Amino acid sequence: MGRNTDELTEKLMSADSIADYLSENESRFVDGHIAQRIANAFRDRGMSKAELARRAGCSTVYVHQVFSGRRSPSRDKLICLFVGMGAGPDEIQQTLKESGFAQLYPANRRDSVILYGLAHGQSLAEIDEKLYAAGMQTLT
Repeated sequence: MGRNTDELTEKLMSADSIADYLSENESRFVDGHIAQRIANAFRDRGMSKAELARRAGCSTVYVHQVFSGRRSPSRDKLICLFVGMGAGPDEIQQTLKESGFAQLYPANRRDSVILYGLAHGQSLAEIDEKLYAAGMQTLT
């Protein structure tokens, strides 16, 4: 936990009401805005949304719905989108955290396979092959 989180935890535990706490700390919450986070990351990648969809194992329609905010990706789909953009483990971990999802956890077998693939520059197809070979649920 960072200093910001420690401070928020302290304020939350000493708050007289949850409504007051939520109101006073609105600007510090990280939830929501997944579509904007994805769009910001995508902007500098130099690829089309169709290319992202292909690399992420998603339909183009799904990608457009995510960018427009009509659909919110699950944790696995968010990972797929960022792998499709060529993001590394640090960027994916930060995105998961800021989007309110659990970060990839090395003590979890499935997450370890995903993290290994990310650290070694593997494609989504390669990561899915490793997951499948280990008898685990694939990302796509």
